[in-house]
Amino acid sequence: MDIDLIKLVKAGDPCLDGILNRTAGKHEEIAAQVARILASVQAGGDEAVCELTARFGGPRLTPGELRVTAAEVEKAYRLVDDGFIAALRLALDNITAFHRKQLQYSWFEPDSQGTLLGQIVRPLRRVGIYVPGGKATYPSSVLMNAVPARVAGVKEICMVTPPDHDGTISPYTLVAAAEAGVDEIYKIGGAQAVAALAYGTATVPKVDKITGPGNIYVTLAKQQVYGQVDIDMLAGPSEVLIIADDTADPSFVAADLLSQAEHDELASAVLLTPCANLAGKVQTEVARQAALLSRREIIEQSLKNNGIIIITEDLNQAFELADRFAPEHLELMISEPFHWLSRVKNAGAVFLGRYSPEPVGDYLAGPNHVLPTGGTARFYSPLGVDTFMKKSSLIAYTRAALDEVGKAIIKLAEVEGLSAHANAVRVRIQEDETEK
Repeated sequence: MDIDLIKLVKAGDPCLDGILNRTAGKHEEIAAQVARILASVQAGGDEAVCELTARFGGPRLTPGELRVTAAEVEKAYRLVDDGFIAALRLALDNITAFHRKQLQYSWFEPDSQGTLLGQIVRPLRRVGIYVPGGKATYPSSVLMNAVPARVAGVKEICMVTPPDHDGTISPYTLVAAAEAGVDEIYKIGGAQAVAALAYGTATVPKVDKITGPGNIYVTLAKQQVYGQVDIDMLAGPSEVLIIADDTADPSFVAADLLSQAEHDELASAVLLTPCANLAGKVQTEVARQAALLSRREIIEQSLKNNGIIIITEDLNQAFELADRFAPEHLELMISEPFHWLSRVKNAGAVFLGRYSPEPVGDYLAGPNHVLPTGGTARFYSPLGVDTFMKKSSLIAYTRAALDEVGKAIIKLAEVEGLSAHANAVRVRIQEDETEK
């Protein structure tokens, strides 16, 4: 048994810098290729989308075949089992209930001088959600993107997802989209899907915002179209960091590390613990469980690239290192997780206790599983209802209110050398003084 499947080191080892201070690669060649794809779709529309789909290994579709039909959705319902639909609807209810608590509302506040200030909160009109395909089917990603958009009040939600080689979409994905209230579904993936959403084609009307994770081509495409449309975030490889003490069950810890490693070869699975005995048991358990899993090759490569068990001096040091890592998923498998929660400053989602594994959040608990990766949890938040809202400030002054503060505004404008700004206030004050 290869117990070295996941590295075991002590805090202070030089290799930690590469794990804890990870940064995204530059990917210049892929970025240039993505730029050409975007330009091709912007110029060629549906025909370019179809040609690019076939060129990159997808089916050869016509523009009229890009949009999923109602008949295809009806067929999808016949292909999935009742157990899936029941589980999906339970997840849908939980995700909806959680995101409804995030709703913000417009507000207005007058004062005694007659000034009225406020904020108008409105949903975006049309958004596009990207749902990955390829190595696996992701109905959970449909829910996590579509539900907060629907709760926010977005009128038009369209989904793009890569088709299979025969031009079909997974029935599980289609049923999830129907249950979540997606209005339009298109058989498009990759950078060309992002381009179609951002620029619009004859078949795919352009959107105001694009959300959802994808591969490096999708991520770089979203980066390049930002400004033409808004985006949610630049998603990187998935990651979990577990802090565990001597009360943790090594089989639980190992299972959770492996559940993250199976995402792809670049995923990160990190354990921080002050307990050398636990570390050794987890290392052995990882090797034992990995041998039994269907995605063993991906798991082994992921652990080789970014899997590590770090023995810390104590829990304090573990939490310090965790904040440096700023993980997408942080699991606290310690005796008093709520006592230590105040020490967590940077994490996309926090899972407390031995019976709160990360897959609970991925599928059913309610909080969103589209989370900041690559250390961006230092400054970014999970996808949510606010992602699909925009705000406008409201300012209403009476003549009396402007007269009271007008000279201060004029002074500030003059200091900045903006005489027209100052004059826009001065003419109103002078008018007021003349009438008096």
